[in-house]
Amino acid sequence: MKPYFIIDFDSTFTQVEALDELARISLKNHPDRELIYQQIEDLTNMAMEGKLSFTESLAGRVKLLNANKTHLDLLVKHLKKKVSSSFQRNRNFFKKHADQVLIVSGGFKEFITPVVSPFHIKKKNIYANTFVFDVDGNIIGYDTENPLSQENGKVKLLKQMPLKGEIYGIGDGHSDFQLKESGMIKKFFAYTENIERKTVAAKADHVAPSFDEFLYVSNLPQSISYPKNRILCLLVGDIPQESIDYLKKDGFSIRHKTTFEEKYVKDVGMLLLADGETIPDEKLSRAVKLKTLGYLGNAKDKINLDICTQMGMVVFDSLKAPSNKTLIAKRMADFINTGTTFRSTNFPNLQLPKIAGSYRLIHIHKNVPGIMSKITKVLAKHQINILGQFLMTNNQIGYVITDTDTSYDKALLKELKKIEDTIKFRVLY
Repeated sequence: MKPYFIIDFDSTFTQVEALDELARISLKNHPDRELIYQQIEDLTNMAMEGKLSFTESLAGRVKLLNANKTHLDLLVKHLKKKVSSSFQRNRNFFKKHADQVLIVSGGFKEFITPVVSPFHIKKKNIYANTFVFDVDGNIIGYDTENPLSQENGKVKLLKQMPLKGEIYGIGDGHSDFQLKESGMIKKFFAYTENIERKTVAAKADHVAPSFDEFLYVSNLPQSISYPKNRILCLLVGDIPQESIDYLKKDGFSIRHKTTFEEKYVKDVGMLLLADGETIPDEKLSRAVKLKTLGYLGNAKDKINLDICTQMGMVVFDSLKAPSNKTLIAKRMADFINTGTTFRSTNFPNLQLPKIAGSYRLIHIHKNVPGIMSKITKVLAKHQINILGQFLMTNNQIGYVITDTDTSYDKALLKELKKIEDTIKFRVLY
């Protein structure tokens, strides 16, 4: 039997709490708006953390809204721009599993349905509350008979649903954990991409900082081969806050330190250094997982570029501290996300667009004859159709990006890694 995926809406599918956002729209010109905003946010958080019953929280928030249908139209436009990043990039998952994905929320269908429908989620699989309007279109309440308007509502609803198969729950709040507590779902994932409620995360089967993480640990198809939240991004020294925010928003696991501490050497995947920072050759040569290194200034004489090149580390730097506070961080992220080495200090410069529906392989090797033919031979052996293949070299290394229209198994990846003179190999997506 196929599994079912029950997904929360507020602060999970979207980055925000919809009723909080609706209040900011409907109360925009209210003289006490800031006070009311805070009251609504407090009611939201207390319910999500299990400190207040959901029934009390919902009733209190709706009463404070002073909203109507025109405000809902504005809210929907806003929410469509606030879909969580990792949900956005995994649209294909929802298309392929349309019959198995259920949105179950204590929010309201009036704004949830138009936001999730473009993701191929069926209307019959959207379970949420509904507003009650007066003749002028003002929100005057909601359907109190709906189990989702009540305490323990998701559990009550699930008991009424004839789902046969293992059920997985994904959400950020106490009401989502209650599904696990009831024994009705196999596994509960506390979703923390937008907010981490520690009381919920502590009880979860698994903490998922992104939807990629959920797909990865569940062995389900995903748009990228490895969750970015599992890539350790170490920032050393006086790094601009803009760079920190950029990398954090892109989903990497951030550590900001004053020195390159020994405990991070073997696990660091990205390293951004402030101007003036240095790395001993011995330590750099042991950073075997390091994929890209950024330097906020001129890296020459500060880090050993030959070691970086020999180990397949792509370096980005600037002759002086860049005025654009995210310039180097963005180039590092672009390399991780697309394989682009444009403006790299030590690598052949290669810049490629993402091809829709393709799979991308990255191969870094010593610049010796015959590598391309060996790569192509392995792909042909496994009947992989090549959409595009691009090679750039310098005196030391060759850098190959291969786009295919066929997914691949572990045997293929193992053979590509074992090609003689390979330095680094990874599946990008």
